[in-house]
Amino acid sequence: MKIARIEIDREACIGAAPCVTVAPGVFQLDDENKAYVVDPKADDDDNILLAAQACPVQAIKLFDEEGNQIYPD
Repeated sequence: MKIARIEIDREACIGAAPCVTVAPGVFQLDDENKAYVVDPKADDDDNILLAAQACPVQAIKLFDEEGNQIYPD
């Protein structure tokens, strides 16, 4: 699996921040306590997937190089 794009649904994000805990180089919280992507290449794909899976509201969507959504499926 190769992650080409990371999207965060800011409406869904509740600022629980497990994504930041799992992959702090990739995700951070902004002034509104919503997650955003700092650097999509700062961690490996397996860890980014773990961070997305840790989100309690599935606000993080991952896409492959063809634009197919690979998480959540």
